[in-house]
Amino acid sequence: MDAKLQEYAALLVQVGLNVQKGQTLIISSPVECAAFARMCASAAYDAGCREVVMNWHDDAMAREKFLRADSEVFDEVPLWRQHFFNDYARQGAAYLSISAEDPEHLKGVDPDRLVRSQRVGGKALEPFYRLQMSSGFPWCIASIPIPSWATRVFPECGAEQAVAKLWDAIFHTMRITGDGKSAQRWREHIDRLAQHCDTLNALRFKTLHYTNSLGTDLTVELPKNHIWESGADVTKAGQTFVANMPTEELFTAPLREGVNGVVYASMPLVHDGNIIDGFHFVVKDGKIVEAHAEKGEDVLRSAISLDEGACYFGEVALVPYDSPISNLKLLFYNTLFDENAACHIAFGEAYPCIEGGREMTKEQLKEQGLNDSITHVDFMIGTSDLRIVGTTWDGREIPVFVDGNFAI
Repeated sequence: MDAKLQEYAALLVQVGLNVQKGQTLIISSPVECAAFARMCASAAYDAGCREVVMNWHDDAMAREKFLRADSEVFDEVPLWRQHFFNDYARQGAAYLSISAEDPEHLKGVDPDRLVRSQRVGGKALEPFYRLQMSSGFPWCIASIPIPSWATRVFPECGAEQAVAKLWDAIFHTMRITGDGKSAQRWREHIDRLAQHCDTLNALRFKTLHYTNSLGTDLTVELPKNHIWESGADVTKAGQTFVANMPTEELFTAPLREGVNGVVYASMPLVHDGNIIDGFHFVVKDGKIVEAHAEKGEDVLRSAISLDEGACYFGEVALVPYDSPISNLKLLFYNTLFDENAACHIAFGEAYPCIEGGREMTKEQLKEQGLNDSITHVDFMIGTSDLRIVGTTWDGREIPVFVDGNFAI
């Protein structure tokens, strides 16, 4: 187990972030994950990292704050926090986020407090988020088990057994078998995803039409100069990195006002420490005009009202139903894994997935038809019977997905 953990930490540093000699690394981690965070820090120093700076957080204290702190706290962001994120991002520091939380640690919290906190945080940390979305610095999100999360995934198990089973699932998704070759397997995987992107980019679709038995009937118009991207990315300084580990997706940006129809979520969404389930959207001219959920509807409605762009879409992503994560047949209650088990769409900020997009200003991206928001929330729509038909600019209709998997 220790050898696998050391390999995992080295994989995140060497492939996920590709930390360079003399580069600073910021690690954001729950206090429960301290032992693994220290392994990542050690691996970074082995790679020649200039300094590792820790950003600790705690589910229990976050809940206490949102339930009991003075109301005005949620309308301000301390100056030190703004400088911490924005300044390091401008310097090109690498960011590792260890994502592990109780899926419902903020259940019962006043949604208004969550929305106000997100709004003020999005504005105060806008330089950080802009640089992140345009690959201004290397960043990577990964996860390790904690008991409150593991027992949600495996409710029939005690905490210790649930954590062990979740570790096995995570090692599987991370291609870690104990032979020390996970980095090689990841580089091969990234190359395969890039080849699929080349195929999609050559087709130059005008629209994608999604249908399935849940009731999804959605047409997504794409910018004429859109670009499909996948797991690996490159900063403006030329440093390769993998933002999500694991990753199985190919993604691009839709036209802000070019999405129409109805779309049903195929999995629950964990958002702001709450579970949203059984939900769907009605969309007209790109805007979500109706939002319904069997569970967590108040949280969902708050999420799409965060700002003007929160009720428009910023990403469409393709993930085959027959993929390593999906084949585990687990609901992870963690978007990092669940979004890589199914096709998904995100409401909110658009990645600059158009030709020359990374060099464009926010205003120029908006002129090109991309959405602007301080939020970006992925939700899963893929099913075993999902069908996607792409229409090219010359009118050809080409099946992209049939029965949940790639047809091209």
